Amino acid sequence: MADTQGLALGVDFGGSGIKAAPVDLRTGDFTADRVRLETPVPATPEAVAAVVAELVDGAGVPEDCPVGITVPGVVKGGTVHTAANIDRGWIGADAAALFSEVVRHPVTVVNDADAAGLAEARYGAAAGVAGLVVVTTLGTGIGSALVHDGTLVPGSELGHLEVDGHDAESRAANRVREEEGLSWSDWAALLTRYYRAVERVLWPDLFVVGGGVSKHAASFLPLLDISTPAVPATLRNRAGIVGAALLAGQGVGLPLPPA
Repeated sequence: MADTQGLALGVDFGGSGIKAAPVDLRTGDFTADRVRLETPVPATPEAVAAVVAELVDGAGVPEDCPVGITVPGVVKGGTVHTAANIDRGWIGADAAALFSEVVRHPVTVVNDADAAGLAEARYGAAAGVAGLVVVTTLGTGIGSALVHDGTLVPGSELGHLEVDGHDAESRAANRVREEEGLSWSDWAALLTRYYRAVERVLWPDLFVVGGGVSKHAASFLPLLDISTPAVPATLRNRAGIVGAALLAGQGVGLPLPPA
């Protein structure tokens, strides 16, 4: 990592693991191996911050290297406002201040799906796509990101749209498919109703479908009966780290390639 121009560190906070890697923002590639530590139980803000500090300290990046950190909740102005699938102690937590105190680097905090969406728009399946791209991450819940002409529009929570009288992710997340043993075709029918609900309010130009299940995209994407083209995400489990690093780099004005 001798050439540190355009370098940022991405940290992705998930339910079971917290992962970090330095990213070359010119290419979106890792410049060193990803390191993963277990998410503490309970995953309180202070406990998670301690693990993040350990990861950053061990990354070997320069002191002025910006650090982007994802949180699986709505983040506005560095403060976390929701905790659908994480410890409730995160609600109202000033994550930006908390992480800045323990890592001593320029810090940017971002919703995990927003980070993944921006990474796909810059380096992945939606690179170069004009108009509105909706990136969804299908896992324990449904995360979402909106990207318009390569610019992130943060703060969407499309997994919580009401569909057929229910919170969408309670019916169509990949967790539901696994727990209920649904066939790909049965799950695709549920996803169709979800994506149609999104289409009714946003009229996107492209859906990018991420989450770990995207590696099985051929089993369910062709079964969706929707108007918008839908393609699998390409960065997969790298997307959160890459997107967080990208936003951190933007935050300190690093030179970046055109969107």
